[in-house]
Amino acid sequence: MSNPDLSSSALPLYLQISETLIREIAAGRLVDGERLPPERELAKQYGTTVRTLRKSLAELEKQGMLERVQGSGNYVRATQSGRSVYSMFRLELPEGGGLPTADILSVHDMEKPADLPAFGSSNRGTRIRRLRYLDEVVIAVEEIWLDGDAGKVDPAKLSESLYHYYQKQLGFWIRRAEDRVSIGHVPAWAPEAFGHTPGEISGYIERLSWSQAAAPVEFSRTWFDPEKSIYIQRLT
Repeated sequence: MSNPDLSSSALPLYLQISETLIREIAAGRLVDGERLPPERELAKQYGTTVRTLRKSLAELEKQGMLERVQGSGNYVRATQSGRSVYSMFRLELPEGGGLPTADILSVHDMEKPADLPAFGSSNRGTRIRRLRYLDEVVIAVEEIWLDGDAGKVDPAKLSESLYHYYQKQLGFWIRRAEDRVSIGHVPAWAPEAFGHTPGEISGYIERLSWSQAAAPVEFSRTWFDPEKSIYIQRLT
């Protein structure tokens, strides 16, 4: 199991741990029926208390991804039925899994430019640009546009997962998404930390996302390093 430094994420620590375990299960690095290490050992691995770890394990149990057997231990139940904070984040490390984190580069409320596809009901949107990591490895830059009528984004309250923010702060959940995966040119605004110069070829994802409304509420584009990350779509 990987053991990333979890201290930098804005998500609560127990959620960071549960999300890491969920992605390990989804990637097949933790298999159905596998017994997890003892709780004290696992808590030490993640630099937390047994109490916090148990809160993380309770999240997995609630989603049917963990069976806790009294006197025996905690056993993985590999199911895709649970809802993960990062359930729609399709990039993983080449070996699978990896905890997503992000640095916010900019947040602007502005008129939607003409090169965006039609989405939402407003001519304005919030543009969020971020640098993405998996287990502290820089793997992508992304630009997200949220329709102006979906709510006002407070940069001070943004978390590592925008979908988590949408649910907790704006009152809606992204229910489905449509991805187009191809290659693209690294944008001019990409920071040096991405490790690729503007105009260079990279992996490229365009996504339209829907909440409960008929029209998509969000559009995003992601440029990713195919040597450090891969796009995964699991069919269940």
